[in-house]
Amino acid sequence: MRRMSFAEFGGPDVLYVEDVEEPHAGPGQIRVAVRAAGVNPADWRVREGQVLKAHPLQRLPAGTGQDAAGVVDEVGEGVEGVETGDRVFGRGSATYAEFAVLSAWTRMPEGLTFEEAAGYPSVVETALRILREVGVRPGQTLLVSGASGGVGSAVLQIARDRGITVIGTAGAANQEYLRDLGALAATYGEGWVERVRRLGRVDAALDLAGSGVIRELVELTGDPEKVISIADLGAPEFGVRFAGVTGDVPAALAEAAGLIARGKLHIPVEKAYPLAEAAAAQADSQAGHTRGRRVVVVRAD
Repeated sequence: MRRMSFAEFGGPDVLYVEDVEEPHAGPGQIRVAVRAAGVNPADWRVREGQVLKAHPLQRLPAGTGQDAAGVVDEVGEGVEGVETGDRVFGRGSATYAEFAVLSAWTRMPEGLTFEEAAGYPSVVETALRILREVGVRPGQTLLVSGASGGVGSAVLQIARDRGITVIGTAGAANQEYLRDLGALAATYGEGWVERVRRLGRVDAALDLAGSGVIRELVELTGDPEKVISIADLGAPEFGVRFAGVTGDVPAALAEAAGLIARGKLHIPVEKAYPLAEAAAAQADSQAGHTRGRRVVVVRAD
């Protein structure tokens, strides 16, 4: 089968398509014929060798990617509630490939395309986890720095469904996008703290972009324990938690499917890339300024 791989750590140019043996589902796993794979910051961080402790690689060359949507074609021992032929999305390893093994999954809601579904797993798990950890409650106001990407898009919609007011910061081109998702919008740049203050009191804050705003987020909330970052490794210097540990992925996927089915969650695909252009997909992800999600299309639906 074809798989996007890398044989050394480095930039996007180390990625290449190779023919490898097909993986097989072990106990508690399923294998899918991949239709599309989600593009996440974790993908290029692993490729660069930044997170070896969190994502140990036994040997190179290795595959890349952790999110996928596709059709189940192999069910491992002990797995119940899913059959070959089911359309699912979930999380596993080496998902930029024609076949991938998933360790967590859920059925795709009706009307969802494979490209859309591939963009949900990691961002929704992250969004649900950090909303829980930051402790924001209905009736309160949450500030989201870097709100237009995949995680931000999910946070805004989930928070709105829970009765939480959201102030989102993003570039000028994404202000209307944030408003469409129900957020109060403010632009980055000089004076952004005052622009946020004019929109209302901030009870809690999330840093999704890692753009050096932790000090200001603490100032706005008045409490470092009410701020969480998923992007700034220096956050603990200000007493702010860095949320880098994955939680209950199966439960998050099930909740996501329910939100999607109820029309409460939709994350648009900004751009889809063929497998051969996965390097460009990761480079664009690393450059930031994403609206919604980027995905790699492995085979046509």
